[in-house]
Amino acid sequence: MLESLWLLPAGWQIGLAAVWGLLIGSFLNVLIYRLPLMLERRWAAECVPLQSGNDVPAADAPFNLLVPASACPQCQAPIRAWQNIPLLSFLLQRGRCGSCGVTISWRYPLVELLGGLLFAGFAWQYGLSFTWLAACFFSMMLLALALIDARTRLLPDDLTLPLLWAGLLFNLHGGHVALADAVIGAVAGYLSLWSVYWLFKLVTGKEGMGYGDFKLLAALGAWLGWMVLPLIILLSSVLGAIAGLTLMALSRHEKGQAMPFGPYLALAGWVAFVWGGAIMRWYLGA
Repeated sequence: MLESLWLLPAGWQIGLAAVWGLLIGSFLNVLIYRLPLMLERRWAAECVPLQSGNDVPAADAPFNLLVPASACPQCQAPIRAWQNIPLLSFLLQRGRCGSCGVTISWRYPLVELLGGLLFAGFAWQYGLSFTWLAACFFSMMLLALALIDARTRLLPDDLTLPLLWAGLLFNLHGGHVALADAVIGAVAGYLSLWSVYWLFKLVTGKEGMGYGDFKLLAALGAWLGWMVLPLIILLSSVLGAIAGLTLMALSRHEKGQAMPFGPYLALAGWVAFVWGGAIMRWYLGA
């Protein structure tokens, strides 16, 4: 299918990619909101047999990425089809629920817009090719992980592990780096933060980061290879430090308060995916 679409004029390819990106962005909003709740329900059900007097978990109403249908979080009014058109519905409703008038978070249209821009940008660069598909998948997974971690301080295995395996498969036949570099990158990515975690814990007695960060860096190593891991770690650390200092200056973050590292890893990994080669050449040339 991608081969036939590749024959379309470049403008058509970019426009079609933008539409797909808007739709995927809309679905990503559902994923970002529901996946943490799905995991909480799963963990609660798994804990029920361990509680005294409860041998069988209670049956809950189905709750997944498809069921129940989308509804307003405030008034639970069902969202109709015309109210679920990416970007357009938000603008037509002036950013408010059509039933109760509650303000709709700007995160929803921004994620949709970002999806459209990413899909279109990669289509402009690669055309509707396998590389375009891989770049879009990589970017949207990182976006979902970054926003979930920012909201819940959770990097779900349901996303990090598929991202890791997809990176190895992408590089199996000459994707971004050689397969050997991808495998070493996955191992080195995990062990580098794992080592920092245990060193910090032995020195301070505290946990400096979560295991999800190890798996996310392993996934980035699987996609980009071991050579860019220092760049990703350095860039994410700088971004995290700048964000932390900015939040403290604005009195929105207290000293010593934990903050998610996943968003900065994800952003650094995306920058390395798009401009990593140019940055490395500039650094080595300098």
